[in-house]
Amino acid sequence: MKTKRMGKTGLKVSNICLGTMTFGKQADEAAAIAIMDVAAEHGVNFIDTADIYPVPPSLELAGRTEEIVGKWLKGKRDRYILATKCGVRTGDKPNDAGLSRKHILEAVEASLRRLQTDYIDIYFGHQPDPETPIDETLRAMDDLVKSGKVRYLGCSNFTAWQVAKSLWTSDKLMLNRFDVLQPRYNLLYREIENEIIPLCREEGVGVVAFNPLAAGFLTGKYQKGAEPPDSTRFGLFREPTSLYRERYWKDCHFHAVEELKNFFEPRKQLLVHVALAWVLSHEEITSAIVGASRAEQLKETLAATHLELDQDALEFCNSIWFSLPRHPDPRYALR
Repeated sequence: MKTKRMGKTGLKVSNICLGTMTFGKQADEAAAIAIMDVAAEHGVNFIDTADIYPVPPSLELAGRTEEIVGKWLKGKRDRYILATKCGVRTGDKPNDAGLSRKHILEAVEASLRRLQTDYIDIYFGHQPDPETPIDETLRAMDDLVKSGKVRYLGCSNFTAWQVAKSLWTSDKLMLNRFDVLQPRYNLLYREIENEIIPLCREEGVGVVAFNPLAAGFLTGKYQKGAEPPDSTRFGLFREPTSLYRERYWKDCHFHAVEELKNFFEPRKQLLVHVALAWVLSHEEITSAIVGASRAEQLKETLAATHLELDQDALEFCNSIWFSLPRHPDPRYALR
């Protein structure tokens, strides 16, 4: 397993990060422990979780994933880089969500208890909070670093302008900054190449990509017109407007996957390996988050770390994105 430096910090992490959002839902505790054992055996030293996990999120199960991870880490905490997040609603009170000072300070204490640790290596703002000034968020997170409860700060799902504003605010107020960004990135979604990647390269911010396999869509196991099993990500999100259906369950994506399979199957290369190897081939990507619902599934996926795509393969992969139709994101439409 390769290790890479996180942005311009001195932190080193494996270029595969174990994603845990399945733990406590798709994967019960025994399955989750087996998955973490496989990750450890293959040299993964980077674990990502969140206070709202497992997915699909629910207030009843929120925090269950952190509890499972905490049990497994007991007695070997110093061997792993542990990341968790706050910001998504975890309770029914008004301040049980967002990136306010109140919520951040309460959320970190709850995560520390569930994870059975006295520090978090990377603490992420899970999503932007338009109702809280960014300086309030950064001051609270800066206090966590100074207190020793958090080592590094990160943000997830932030746009380029939001990242830039946060970096400017940290610099202006002399606060610890977001040294890591978690964006979505895969063969079917490459929007971050336009602004986020150049920004992170220029400012020395690490990039930890989530959805490198498009929530499993890029494994090639789904068939157009056939409903997926209940145990899969797309089986759990069946509504057409649900998160993963809206992102990937589209005719153009089924066609793209078919094109990829037609190119790589004669080469005897599995699409799951190709998709992950393509993400890891980009110098700007520090690590890619890979999850699983079974230990065997993770073991198969990790074989991608031994695959290096040749120039023809890289060029074909790149051509897929440019053949996809462009749809405006309704979240950013003018009102």
